[in-house]
Amino acid sequence: MRDNPDRLCRLDGVAHIVEVINDEPQRCISSMRRQQGMQLDERYVSYLQMAGLDHLARLNERWFRLDEPLVSAFVEQWRPETHTFHMPFGECTITLQDIAYQLGLLVDGRYVNGCLTDFQTYIQGGRPAWVCCQELLGVLPPANQIQKFALNCSWFQETFGESPEGADEETVRRYARAYIMMLLGTQLFADKSGNRIHIRWLPYVVRLEDKGGYSWGSAALAWLYQCMCRVANRYVVKLAGLLQLLQSWIFWRFTGFRPAGYDTFSWPLASRWSGHNPSASEKGPRVQMLRLRIDLLQAGDFIWMSALPTSFRLCIQWHQIDRVLPQFGGIQRHPQPALNIDFLMSKDGRGGDRWFPYSLHFWHLHWESRADHVLRFDVVADSGPSHDFLDWWVQHGKRFLSPKMYLGDPRAVPISVEAMQRGAEQVPEMDRVDDVPDRRTLCHILPK
Repeated sequence: MRDNPDRLCRLDGVAHIVEVINDEPQRCISSMRRQQGMQLDERYVSYLQMAGLDHLARLNERWFRLDEPLVSAFVEQWRPETHTFHMPFGECTITLQDIAYQLGLLVDGRYVNGCLTDFQTYIQGGRPAWVCCQELLGVLPPANQIQKFALNCSWFQETFGESPEGADEETVRRYARAYIMMLLGTQLFADKSGNRIHIRWLPYVVRLEDKGGYSWGSAALAWLYQCMCRVANRYVVKLAGLLQLLQSWIFWRFTGFRPAGYDTFSWPLASRWSGHNPSASEKGPRVQMLRLRIDLLQAGDFIWMSALPTSFRLCIQWHQIDRVLPQFGGIQRHPQPALNIDFLMSKDGRGGDRWFPYSLHFWHLHWESRADHVLRFDVVADSGPSHDFLDWWVQHGKRFLSPKMYLGDPRAVPISVEAMQRGAEQVPEMDRVDDVPDRRTLCHILPK
């Protein structure tokens, strides 16, 4: 079944930035400033290892600066319809494999969920949330440091920034809980407030020994997908989420954008860029230059290397690796139609039924049966897009964002011989679920 071009880029003409990029050529997103004033204490490490967050904690001590123009230029290529970057040579995306290699996070495990409504009723079998907070952290936050169910970062860091010397084990556990909440709230699942830590994380630090069974990697990837889907909207300019993952992925996959002098690396892979400080030149002109460089990319400029939903709270995002098979050593055939989950993408925890395990239980079942949905395909020495795919992509893909006057006519570049030799076999079989479009969006794009 051929992917309808109207479906492939169905958000054009609604609010996607691609429609106005020539009117705002120097548009550059801004990232939320990371709030991190808590030192990693070696006494926390055993608890972090149990939680599967020890690699992230080490990275947190040596993060690199975010290159906002670079990230902005790539986010413009992001398509919420497919959860992939639309490039001149085809589609690519950040996968569960990437998040495991880049950050060392667990991707196979229990889904991460929570509730945003009636939090006080649901947490720990009905105990008031702030009673639970005092029991687990040993302190009741002052009223002026509370914003609904979130704590001010400044107070949190001042209170738990450094565990006392000679502290007993229970005190160390309390500080370790606070440190883990900081990692989750300001690193993996950072929001645009930039200065709050939500107490929704309390249930995950009750028993630190049981915390390692969660798929933090899939949850963080779902949240990053959600954040990029939102900032692809022309009216949104602030980007949240795990942005260092996005930047490290760009550096590893696109060699032409790597900073010079970072040839030594260790595990996890994102540690390679520790200390990187991007250019401080004007952001607007850099975005234009980087956008043009992306438009001139070819398949050889990208390092190619289970189709499932990933979930985080009220955030469901489809992990569409069937569209990026070359990243796993396969040949990219003509993809199946992109799954329309606009309705789920509109979920943000405000209004209506927001108790996650009930309202979106269907998607949890998909994650629980993830072993049954692994794609089967041949791994080949020369992975990449097939002739059939490139022929379709040239006709229907959103390949270029720069004005034609800057590009000459790269659209006339013939399909490579290598791609023609890859043939046009069928895409791997995969299970499909029903579309769940947001009818409020559809009403904007129906023919007049």
